[in-house]
Amino acid sequence: MKKAGLACVIATILASSATYAADSFKMGVVVKIGGIPWFNAMEEGIKKEAAKQGVEAWQIGPTAADPALQVRAIEDLIAQKVDVIGVVPNDAKVLEPVLEKAQKAGIKVIVHESPNQKFADWDFELVDAKQHGINHMQKLAECMKGEGKYVAYVGSLTVPLHNVWADSAIEYQRANYPKMTLAADKFGVAESLDDTMRTTKDLMSKNKDLKGVIAFGSQGPIGAGRAVQQRNKIDDICVVGPFSPGQGESLVMSGAIDGGYIWNPMTAGEVFVRVAKMMMNGEEVKDGMTIDGMGQVKVDAQTRTILGNQVESEDKENIKKLVQMGL
Repeated sequence: MKKAGLACVIATILASSATYAADSFKMGVVVKIGGIPWFNAMEEGIKKEAAKQGVEAWQIGPTAADPALQVRAIEDLIAQKVDVIGVVPNDAKVLEPVLEKAQKAGIKVIVHESPNQKFADWDFELVDAKQHGINHMQKLAECMKGEGKYVAYVGSLTVPLHNVWADSAIEYQRANYPKMTLAADKFGVAESLDDTMRTTKDLMSKNKDLKGVIAFGSQGPIGAGRAVQQRNKIDDICVVGPFSPGQGESLVMSGAIDGGYIWNPMTAGEVFVRVAKMMMNGEEVKDGMTIDGMGQVKVDAQTRTILGNQVESEDKENIKKLVQMGL
């Protein structure tokens, strides 16, 4: 009887320990680059949700959008023996070996903006990737009145999601707006304000009849908008793409940026922690379920993708509301 009682107590302690471990996990999220508005908002979301859930989660922002710096940060998290690693990859391929190493160490891996990422337990997206590209092309075509030359920017030619957005936009243009023409191959500059401004000015000089820029990458629309503004081309060149509202508000109001669509990066930070919590608790991620911040989701178990569909329009009518939200 005493042995049975002791066994019961031990079982209760072990069960309590398992619950505590799930409730108090440690998570590090490695983003593309630190110190810019988009990822500052994401960091706020991570901190907010971690405090709400009672877990330890933090963001690591490299000093440059360099995949090697992300690898180093992930290596450090593995050494710290965290329970979950989140990543917004700069180069999906470069990260494969270190993410595989993390999984082999028993660490769960969640990525964002990286569909079909190898060695990730889940990738989550707040909006359908192809439709996101199409929405922006429709906006650009409306501004360009369906004709003229345009150029396309991505954060890097190795960022999968940016390229899905851009490629789907270009494909839609070719199928629906035959009088529009892509003036050059994609440029991987849109995570750098300086590179985007310089590239836009060069392209304006080389293409006197340039009519549009579609930019995917947090600094792309900002840099293009500033270049257009500085060259007094606001009425001649349309600029479209997702950007941080607080950073781009004045450019939208002046007409230097003609609009775009974003999800809330703060919400993305929160979702990182929410999905991690589900995984640590052993909860099944199912198609059709509702995840706070994503709404009712589509889940592809084969590609390990969780897909929401919540965006905001970054136009003159809506931009101030987004800024007031802290974006």
